[in-house]
Amino acid sequence: MTATTMEAEAAAYPGYLKSLEEADEYAAVEVAIGLLEAGMPAERVLLDLVAAAQAEVGERWARNEWSVAQEHAATHISERVVAAVAAYANPRPTRGRIVVACMDGEWHALPARLVAEVLRLRGWQVTFLGASVPAAHLVSYLHRYDAHAVALACALPMRLPYAHRMIEACRRSDVPVVVGGRGFGDDGRWARLLGVAWAPAAPAAADLVADERALRAVPPARLDHLADDEYASLVKRRGELIDSALADLRERVPAVLDYTPAQLDSTVSDLGYIVDFLAAALYVDDETLFTEFTEWLVAILVSRHVPASAVELTLDHYGQQLRDFPRAARFLDRARALVSGSAAKPNN
Repeated sequence: MTATTMEAEAAAYPGYLKSLEEADEYAAVEVAIGLLEAGMPAERVLLDLVAAAQAEVGERWARNEWSVAQEHAATHISERVVAAVAAYANPRPTRGRIVVACMDGEWHALPARLVAEVLRLRGWQVTFLGASVPAAHLVSYLHRYDAHAVALACALPMRLPYAHRMIEACRRSDVPVVVGGRGFGDDGRWARLLGVAWAPAAPAAADLVADERALRAVPPARLDHLADDEYASLVKRRGELIDSALADLRERVPAVLDYTPAQLDSTVSDLGYIVDFLAAALYVDDETLFTEFTEWLVAILVSRHVPASAVELTLDHYGQQLRDFPRAARFLDRARALVSGSAAKPNN
């Protein structure tokens, strides 16, 4: 890449972020097209500009610097920029079909769209099915259209049980699968546990689908621990657990009684997320999945002026309700100890 192109890239990123901040779609597209005209490859524009900026958008939301509305507006603009870059590059397919989709219940579609466009730039004929694709619908599509491989994205580890079902459904159709996204762990450890090929980023996914032997050469899933039935039993009790946790909070934290409908909805959602992440941790038998989520949740809530002790109370309640679930109780104890330490720190 020329020095002029490198200078253009360095100057472009702050301007692109500014356009997202101001919800200026036209300015954002102009930045991206300007880089393409300066000689930057389309793949780099997608990954070094759009993907990098979108990661910063997520961080700003997590720090409570941006509202959900601002995050949604920025994501929409980034999607329009991806479309503009794809139209400018306009590659012609020279290889087989790759189907790209998000897991059932997974609504973060932009990362998967970026993977789809990188694959397209590498010469593949790509079908992008978008967000939250039910397993049955995906399999039906695979039966109708011959596919070289399926690329599945998952941003949230709580979707891992659904991801495993989709992976197995694709395999029964004899279509190899590659997965990616933070939902499989930053190092892909949960993908390996589920017995599926994993790629840390779009370029790695493109390299992997080009190597069918590597794509299919994966060890079987290691899920013998599911024989204890804790995961299935917890899922059955999900609604009951959320209801009892909300009742417990109302009794122990009087301020909850004065919550607005919006605050109450957010609280119920958080109570559900705790159960769902605990269930996913049981599914892969990894307490770090649950403790990492708990630490993230505490950071998010503290940034919104909700004390860490509120999470600690809920973990304690779930621990009492699930005292006959040895693995779940152990995971909850570990998470509660971490939250207790966080709550004891200044400014929490």
